[in-house]
Order: sequence, then structure tokens, then C-alpha cells
Amino acid sequence: MLAELVANVLKVTAKAGDTVGPDDTLVILESMKMEIPVLAEVAGTITELKVVEGEVVRDGDPIAVIEEH
Repeated sequence: MLAELVANVLKVTAKAGDTVGPDDTLVILESMKMEIPVLAEVAGTITELKVVEGEVVRDGDPIAVIEEH
């Protein structure tokens, strides 16, 4: 999972080890006073979360690694 814009990480809603399905919210980003949920693209287990609340991500930055089931 990669960031698609420059944004602040407002809230991390998932953690490593969580099982997620397609369209489950992993992180909520904030850009230009809008909240943008980052959704899982596949079903699987989060093996690594690459962001923490309060940091800034840029276009192309990794957000999470998901091992597909």
C-alpha cells in the first residue's frame, strides 16, 4: 500500500497482525482539512505498518505491507 498524495497521518486504525479485508480502513490521512481513509486493497494480514500518527507522507511513500490470503 502506497500513499497517493502528500498528507498528515491523522489516525492509524490497524496494526501489524490484524487480518483485513478489501476496503477495510487502515489509516486516515488529512490533507487540506479533508479526512481521507486509506483502504486495504486485498484480503490478508498486515505484516508491517510503515506510518505513525502525526507524521507526513508523500506520494509513493509506503503505508502498509499486507500478506494476501
